[in-house]
Amino acid sequence: MKTVIGFENSRKELLSGRGLGLDSTPDWVSSSAESIFGEKMGIIPYVQRIIDGVKSEGDTFLRSVTHQIEDISLQQIEVDKESVRKAYERIPNDLRVSLEASASRVEEFQKKCLPQSWEDRVSGYSVNFVPVESAAAYVPGGTARYPSTVLMTAIPAKVAGVDSFSIACPGSKEDGLPPDSVLAAAYISKVDRVYSLGGAQAIAALAYGTESVVKSDVICGPGNMFVTVAKKLVYGDVGIDGLYGPTETVILADETANPVLCAADLLAQAEHDPLAKPVLITTSQTLAEEIETELGIRVANLDRSDIATASLNNQGVIAIVDCVEDAIRLSNAFAPEHLSISARNAISLVPGIRNVGMVFLGEYSHEVLGDYGAGPSHVMPTAGTARFNSGLSVHTFIKNIPVVNISIESALEMTPHASVIAREEGLTGHAEAAEIRQELL
Repeated sequence: MKTVIGFENSRKELLSGRGLGLDSTPDWVSSSAESIFGEKMGIIPYVQRIIDGVKSEGDTFLRSVTHQIEDISLQQIEVDKESVRKAYERIPNDLRVSLEASASRVEEFQKKCLPQSWEDRVSGYSVNFVPVESAAAYVPGGTARYPSTVLMTAIPAKVAGVDSFSIACPGSKEDGLPPDSVLAAAYISKVDRVYSLGGAQAIAALAYGTESVVKSDVICGPGNMFVTVAKKLVYGDVGIDGLYGPTETVILADETANPVLCAADLLAQAEHDPLAKPVLITTSQTLAEEIETELGIRVANLDRSDIATASLNNQGVIAIVDCVEDAIRLSNAFAPEHLSISARNAISLVPGIRNVGMVFLGEYSHEVLGDYGAGPSHVMPTAGTARFNSGLSVHTFIKNIPVVNISIESALEMTPHASVIAREEGLTGHAEAAEIRQELL
């Protein structure tokens, strides 16, 4: 990990290149576009071409582009409910118990987050909170298995009251189906439809519908650059939860922190992806050195050691600052997905934290529990978007509808003000629509 000393140097390092990076196109993406569409192109026009294909040709295009990109022959786009149920029965018992325990805690948390409709009859206004009718989540697949993402997206939607919730997850080359654990999580979460689809084509199908895929009002969930670009391009035709880049964790630690636990948490983040960003912000040079030693010892023992090593070497940062106040300022500037605080009287620091997806306090409320069932969804804003966005929750799937029921007396009291403002804006029709009501009385 790269070590940086001082607040300003650390801030410059952490904010350099910050963002989703969707404006650049790797060479292999251009080559892929050429092999499929006959011309090199940037990732945005490439994904737009895929979206247009799904919109115009439906299932036929889904099958052809999936075969070209992923070398998978789609036998069935929608997974039948019997296959979902059998997968639930097939998974190991300990996994089933753990998924159900996680689901229970996520449901409990989300129910406590439900907003309540309210009414003020005296003032003449109210707000109704209503769920969207349909939603869907993208669940990454391929060589990976993420049943936790099913729980973390489907359960908030179901608690919110969404009528129809779907997931899309790439199938395997062997049988074309998503992993058993993903299907089992869908069964536990009462997902209505499961589609064996991946990539930008999955997002397009969920947004616009095909012969086999039911269109959704909101699309949520993480994914690779193709998924992220596709979500950006379909936004406006459907709602989205946010745009996500590689995962990231900041550990904010003082001299009281346990270096072994800090190192373990950084590695848990690093093993996700070579682009995952593990960051340590500390007030202690000694702690920083001890954590680096622990990282060197522990990384070699990981199954995904190569990935974790690449993440630590190319993305990892150790920022050493003078005081805890500077550490909080630096974290707020970086706006991480996760912030784990291992410091004296950690709870007292919470009011100063403004930009983050989720906060973990103390060495036993650790980020891995957030991944697998602490309660909040693990789908969180990354790449600095925590400056303006929150993590996925019941609120992602709920609209607020104001209702105005003002008394005649109040309306007449407000009319002169409405008329004055309307005439200032040159909207005489507005002014007269207000004033005519006075004339009728």
